[in-house]
Amino acid sequence: MTLRDRVAAARRRILGDRPSTADTAGLPVIVPAQPVDLSDERAVTEVVELAMNVGEVLLDSGTGAIDTSKQIAFVAATYGLPDCAVDVTYNAIHVSARRGPGLPPTNYMRTVKYRSLDYTRLEQVDTLLRQIGRGHLGLKPARAALDHIVAADHPYSRKVALSGWALMAAAVTLMLGGSPTLAVVSFITTAAIYGTNVALGKLGLPYFFQQVMGGFMATVPAAFIYKLAIEHSAVVAPYRIIVSGIIVLMAGLSLVGSVQDAITGAPVTAAGRFIEVMVYTAGLVGGVGIALRLTSALGASLPPMQQEVLPYAPLPIMVLTGGLASAAFALASYASPKALTTSFASGAVGAGLVGSILNAGLGPIVASAVAATVVGLAGGLLARRAVVPPIIVAVAGITPLVPGLAVYRGLSEIMAGQTLAAISNLFTAVMVGCTLAAGVTLGEWVARTMRRPRLPRRLLGSRVA
Repeated sequence: MTLRDRVAAARRRILGDRPSTADTAGLPVIVPAQPVDLSDERAVTEVVELAMNVGEVLLDSGTGAIDTSKQIAFVAATYGLPDCAVDVTYNAIHVSARRGPGLPPTNYMRTVKYRSLDYTRLEQVDTLLRQIGRGHLGLKPARAALDHIVAADHPYSRKVALSGWALMAAAVTLMLGGSPTLAVVSFITTAAIYGTNVALGKLGLPYFFQQVMGGFMATVPAAFIYKLAIEHSAVVAPYRIIVSGIIVLMAGLSLVGSVQDAITGAPVTAAGRFIEVMVYTAGLVGGVGIALRLTSALGASLPPMQQEVLPYAPLPIMVLTGGLASAAFALASYASPKALTTSFASGAVGAGLVGSILNAGLGPIVASAVAATVVGLAGGLLARRAVVPPIIVAVAGITPLVPGLAVYRGLSEIMAGQTLAAISNLFTAVMVGCTLAAGVTLGEWVARTMRRPRLPRRLLGSRVA
């Protein structure tokens, strides 16, 4: 065996031999699985509806606009519509199917109505896309399979999802250096927040006000626990409870998707998603601020935040709890067992890197950039080996690293009248969040480049034979 063969064999062992659907979506479809009569508008509509329904699930799950567009075009081309113009703008999908000379194009539009995050649904659609790409499914079986996926209930009950969110808060509290007692308080508080917001959501309350309520509920218990501790001469760091609640409430926001869209060439969608993230974060901050004022008026004032770097847990505990928090987030998002395993590994790697770099004194922005890039790369490769959509592992891996501490510190300084320090900390929070999203996007791009199949040059310029 030559050196080149050995290198190739080692590369296959490390990277695996199964690319993700994102790796192959932009490649040309050489032979359609099922040619369609372009003069038959009904047949064209059936193909486009299938492609748009796939795109709806992808966009609903946080997939970037460019990747969603490529998958829609891929499905349409596979079933005989190679000449489709696809545009995804924020929550709207537009498809124009050009049917050839003498025939007017057929135009379609779909508005995506966001539902609760369900990563099992995303995994099942990913599997369906693999089957479509291999030519294993005709149009009608593919439509029936997708309808079944979309109509299915969540794989776990709401109690399991509630446990996932609560477990994530407890793990983050421990990662921040909190005691087991504070972790239990965070668990109970987050469970109460989730249950309350589910009830408010059923009443139709806009998500912004649910974030306000979540921020309020995350702060009040911490204030009264601190008051009780002072009365009994005990030492407690209440900010850990509040910060864990902030991180959990920020976890479901599409920051990664917004930055990915900005980087990959969808600025309008990126702007819409980013404004949405900022508005929901403002609601969360507002809820925390209201709670701080109210508890202060009731005699349960919280102490001001220290300016120096606050201690995290020891590195081994950070690694363990970071992985646990990522797996808990994946569980709360209804991910499959194999996705939970890869999410744990991704979160452990990210938390370990952040802890190591912070201990070296390089600061949170550098730590976030390095950790997120490695999470995007390693998580992307792990996801491909486990046949899991990479976005699940990437988002779960960086979720425990969301800058909840900087957000709370900035808000605390606003309440104390330290405007300049508050602006500095809030700006740091924005920078860390964007760095996390950009780093994981870069890492995933490297993983995708390494795993993308290589076609002969004579095929690269051809869309469909």
